[in-house]
Amino acid sequence: MEQIEPIVIAALATGAPMLLIGPHGTAKSLLLCRLCEALGITWRHYNASLLNYDDLVGYPLPDDHGGLRFVQTPASIWDAQAVFLDEISRCRPDMQNRLFSIIHEKKVQGMPIERLIYRWAAMNPPITADADGQDGDNYTGSEPLDAALADRFSFVVRVPRWHWLSESDREAVISGIDSPLSRETAAALAERIETVRREIDLVTAALGPAVTQYVRLIAEQAAPMELPLSGRRAAMLYRNIIAVHAARLVDSPSAAASDSAWMALENSIPHRAEGKEVPRVRLLLAHKSVWAMASMEKTDPRRLLISERCPVRRAIRAMGLEGLSGTELSAYIADGLAEAPPGARHALAAFVVNSPAAARLNAAVAEQAAELSVMSSVAQSVSIAVLAGGQEHSAWQEIAKVLAALAPDHHETIAITNVLAGLFNEKVIKTPDDVTRVLESWRGVRRLCKGADTQQGSST
Repeated sequence: MEQIEPIVIAALATGAPMLLIGPHGTAKSLLLCRLCEALGITWRHYNASLLNYDDLVGYPLPDDHGGLRFVQTPASIWDAQAVFLDEISRCRPDMQNRLFSIIHEKKVQGMPIERLIYRWAAMNPPITADADGQDGDNYTGSEPLDAALADRFSFVVRVPRWHWLSESDREAVISGIDSPLSRETAAALAERIETVRREIDLVTAALGPAVTQYVRLIAEQAAPMELPLSGRRAAMLYRNIIAVHAARLVDSPSAAASDSAWMALENSIPHRAEGKEVPRVRLLLAHKSVWAMASMEKTDPRRLLISERCPVRRAIRAMGLEGLSGTELSAYIADGLAEAPPGARHALAAFVVNSPAAARLNAAVAEQAAELSVMSSVAQSVSIAVLAGGQEHSAWQEIAKVLAALAPDHHETIAITNVLAGLFNEKVIKTPDDVTRVLESWRGVRRLCKGADTQQGSST
């Protein structure tokens, strides 16, 4: 569990609600049970798929004053210091609504649960999240959480899967024995939690303003990825970053704050619990850029990269900044090529391979750009049988019409001819409208590239 240890320790130090997501057999329940045992706290473990309201509060009976009182059972929530809601994604919708106030406010029907500190839950990956099934995520009964419920959990943690573990860790799991916890182990955990709590104040004083700016900027970057962050989530993320960094500093005084911010961000995104795919590579690139910006002077030109939301424009800007590392530049180019539509993607690739910046790219991105640029620079042969009067025939007629209108001696004519023919051959272009979209995309990016050439030439 080393991969998520700082997250878990941060949640223990702050009392922030924590949701664990992972396949069956990844020790989600065992982890939380052992934590409660080590901390020596009173806790309740509920199977949310079978949960009724009476299980939480007890049975209501009229009292002598015309009101209701709850007859508690050994499973009632009132004396609990920790609550673990297992299989929460299989919980009935009406019960999920009743859990809101427990998780967020430590209340039931407006009545405080006086001793409650920790609110934890666990679930299998929702069927709609990364639903290729390659990781065994075919949990038909595991429904995406309501967005409002997911947003109540500060930490939304992906539990390490079997194939993520090292060989030695796998063998330790296979041969491991669930031995009792020693007093020394329990005492060490409690001491570590207290140390992290004291460290949080120091980290807040040192990094609070930078983390505030980071959260504001990352929220802006996450929105175009369809990962909108609520005001509540932004405040949670701020606290999570501070707490995770404090937890890491206790173990390693030289721990990098940027790594702590990424760890907190990746495990604070609620959308995974809602069954939405989280574009990890794009989010990591945004994180790196935003973290750098949070510590930059306001006149640093790299700030423009963070402010630019269009991946293609951002890639072109990045090529003009000599201060970027090859890794950073490659990431921006890869993102631009991935997000650009056909035509625009090929125009960007052609610009990249003919730019001095191409020498700074890593091998994989350079090869990708080169492969895409071949379509515009090499004559394309078309060998497709089309049905007269069909959509593809109409598309080919539109291509012929477009090419006939181009000036034969214009430098763009050959490139446009090759791109339209190549995309028709690959069946990317299937209709006349596709021809128009590809042509407009190509020309739009070529104009951006021409403007970038002019600016870079004048600055040189």
